[in-house]
Amino acid sequence: MSILAVPNATAGDANQPAAAAPVRLEAEYVATIAGFTIGRGNWVIELSPDQYNATANGRTVGLLRFFTGGHGSSAVRGLFNSGRPVPTSYSATYDFGRGVDDVRMTLADGNVKDFSVDPPTVPLPDRIPVADADRRGVVDPMTAALNRVGGNGDPVSPETCNRKTAVFDGRLRYELESQFKRMEVVKADKGYAGPVVVCALYFKPISGYVPDRATIKYLVALHDAEIWQAPIAGTRVLVPYRLIVPTPIGLGVLAATQFVSSVQPIRTGAIPKTE
Repeated sequence: MSILAVPNATAGDANQPAAAAPVRLEAEYVATIAGFTIGRGNWVIELSPDQYNATANGRTVGLLRFFTGGHGSSAVRGLFNSGRPVPTSYSATYDFGRGVDDVRMTLADGNVKDFSVDPPTVPLPDRIPVADADRRGVVDPMTAALNRVGGNGDPVSPETCNRKTAVFDGRLRYELESQFKRMEVVKADKGYAGPVVVCALYFKPISGYVPDRATIKYLVALHDAEIWQAPIAGTRVLVPYRLIVPTPIGLGVLAATQFVSSVQPIRTGAIPKTE
């Protein structure tokens, strides 16, 4: 599940950059269910004053690997417009052993201009169709995770959580709403140590889904999911440090073990394209 944040910019900070200098975050994550490790992944984010790119890779491990052998990757490029992350391209590929799922999108000003999904979404009579309007005013799932906080105060604050956002992942259009729960202090095995803001997370499907599917029903009824957000040093951007989602077989947790931010040399020209 990916988390979207399109924070409101105040009049005093609308034109401030997300980062004063190029910054790179290198993060490593471990996924567990009921305490058993099921996956590992990494996430690299590069932020400059006016643009960003990010890549993520993950794979199943342990016993689950023998059943699925799954691994996937995703990438996004975008611009900061009045402080908000606005994607220009997005891709995601997942290989689950018996086949590959591939999604690609190009966007402009929050609107999907072109997209492809392979294999195509199966047409079912009870699937809520995705209308053209559902692909406007949205971001992709990776941009969803970049929460650029407006204002001049501490970005790690309760106000960071209060948002409602729109996401389109190439197949499903949904909304995410988050609300403040509490503050915590964390310490990664390598990198960040300090406060995080914990938000309750709520999922609302809009289109592209089958209402009677058990997974959809479960996510809609879920009220105990949490997203822990930590800052990328030198910026006003927060990203997920930990995600907690109760499941029927135990607590699902995606947690950072490494969360390292570093200032990068200033480069001329655009950020190189990541395939």
